Amino acid sequence: MIKTDIIIVGSGIAALSVANTLCKNGRKAVIITKALKSSSNSTLAQGGISVALSENDNYNLHYNDTLEAGCYKNDPESVMTLVSKAPDVLEEFIKTGMKFDTDEKGNLLFGKEGAHHISRIIHAGGDRTGLKVMEELFSRINENITINENEMVLELRVKNNECGGVITRDNHGNINSYEANYTILATGGIGQLYPCTSNDITITGDGLAMAYRADIVISTPEFVQFHPTMLNINGKTMGLVSEAVRGDGGILINQDGVRIMEGKHPLKDLAPRDVVSRVVYDHYLKGDKIFLDISSVENFNGRFPYVSEICDKNGVDLSKNIIPVRPGAHFHMGGIKAKPTGETSLPGLYAVGEAACTGVHGANRLASNSLLEGLVFGRLTAENIMSSDRTAPRFDDEIPNIQIEKLPDKNEIRNKMMEFIGIVRYKNKIPEIIKWFEEYIPSGSDKPMGKIDFTKTTNSEFEIYNMLTAGYIIAKAALKRNESIGAHYILDKE
Repeated sequence: MIKTDIIIVGSGIAALSVANTLCKNGRKAVIITKALKSSSNSTLAQGGISVALSENDNYNLHYNDTLEAGCYKNDPESVMTLVSKAPDVLEEFIKTGMKFDTDEKGNLLFGKEGAHHISRIIHAGGDRTGLKVMEELFSRINENITINENEMVLELRVKNNECGGVITRDNHGNINSYEANYTILATGGIGQLYPCTSNDITITGDGLAMAYRADIVISTPEFVQFHPTMLNINGKTMGLVSEAVRGDGGILINQDGVRIMEGKHPLKDLAPRDVVSRVVYDHYLKGDKIFLDISSVENFNGRFPYVSEICDKNGVDLSKNIIPVRPGAHFHMGGIKAKPTGETSLPGLYAVGEAACTGVHGANRLASNSLLEGLVFGRLTAENIMSSDRTAPRFDDEIPNIQIEKLPDKNEIRNKMMEFIGIVRYKNKIPEIIKWFEEYIPSGSDKPMGKIDFTKTTNSEFEIYNMLTAGYIIAKAALKRNESIGAHYILDKE
């Protein structure tokens, strides 16, 4: 048994925001991540951070845009907490050394993205915002934070409705039990459940699956956001093409040069992501080729160095001013139900970032609110923990004698998810994927996709089991929601 005070599972922006606030206030914590510390969606994030800092903006306008994009399925109180605290958090971040892009006079540059009615997105390094922010946060980590890489968290330690830490397997195959007073899940979303995604290869729904096995309340998992512009090379996804490209004048066209968003939404190419993704996907299914026309974007290479780099690497000639794109899984609005201060339904367990569902995103996340959420709610979670006094209960771990009998491969899960729980969903077909998932429920399990003897699995097998579990959770929730709203778009089909 390894005893510690605070464990943070994950190493993205939410995890580091928690860790930064803790360590500068003298609190110790252990970050545990199943791959390298840089393996996160945050590091890959091209988009910026939305914040009401310009002279013609205010957080009430940001609040309204967030609710509208979320189809008013958001939690209004959580949204107001996010947008009202954002200016102070970002101003302090800047004053203490974070450098965002500015004009020649040193004024912040504000970009515009989908569903925003005003330019309020700040960037760092053009389209390398996530990377630059993460580099800054890592540089601020001090000796109070220990980072364990290549160690996979398998289960939460739970007894008598309290969380007492986690069980892990390190890269040497050793099973470790951590006793912790506070456990924070910052494991990211579920993007790798789909064949085309912007997400890091490590993002396989682990936090969602762990929470489900521990009977923690999960909220609106059916809301999965697809990004409309993934770089599409011969049917394969080779990276993300930032929404800021459309904010700077990029236009979606088909192979005949027809603007596909004309007449589809008042905001056209800057409509909410669910709307744009469905239009692109509809053309894709018809066999059309979809491109992003960048002829109106000034200084594209300088403005979007990362997109330019991945295009060049994959043989896209930007001098022709078109980039081939298709939609892909991007962000999970649902997740572990949590407050902006991190508390979940299980005492001792906190959730933050994309793993959590605080209600700020509703049915469809507003562009560039995700890095913001990680920064703001990460800090609030750390402050909440620092103001509390908890001692974890001591107990022995119980490993059920239940084994996995068979598993599909990851690509089979991904293809099934896209077919049945993708951008467009057919109500009468969802039971088919639920039935398919149920074929993999281990015999003797206390509930569908319940706890198993993880000592008899490899990390790869356990990751597949987590993917099955997360997919099952999403499918069951999708079947229950009868309305077509936001990212949950359903059609009837005979």
